[in-house]
Amino acid sequence: MAGGGRADDERRIGVAMDYSASSKRALDWAIANLLRRGDHLVVLHVLHHGGEEAKHALWGKSGSPLIPLSEFRDPTAMQQYGVHCDAEVLDMLDTAARQLELTVVAKLYWGDAREKLCDAVEEQKIDTLVMGSRGLGSIQRILLGSVTNYVLSNASCPVTVVKGK
Repeated sequence: MAGGGRADDERRIGVAMDYSASSKRALDWAIANLLRRGDHLVVLHVLHHGGEEAKHALWGKSGSPLIPLSEFRDPTAMQQYGVHCDAEVLDMLDTAARQLELTVVAKLYWGDAREKLCDAVEEQKIDTLVMGSRGLGSIQRILLGSVTNYVLSNASCPVTVVKGK
């Protein structure tokens, strides 16, 4: 697995989060079915390049530093990254961290979600990645490409896709 070299009980679980209903469902699924006491949960969020590229030039390739849950919860701190967190997601993360004694961190990337999620698996030594499926129609998938299909084909760890409704 991508996280080789660590003790068996030290798992790093990644969840791709774009705050859509499907990514929230993926987080919920990971909490209910995959995460175990003491695991490390890495919330991966990819932002598209926008008007603040110069501001994030330092982190353009490697992404942000790891952001602990306490900072991830702080709207003022997250504004520096251009992220507006979702109360429902924060509540899910807080509850899971407390109940399962998880170490929760967030990692932000800027660019193409397909490539950045695969990079994150390597860089963060993710043992398994959970992501939602947006359920694009076949024409949209052909035109836009599917992040899910790309990650399934290229990630170096097992990927669980949580389907929509």
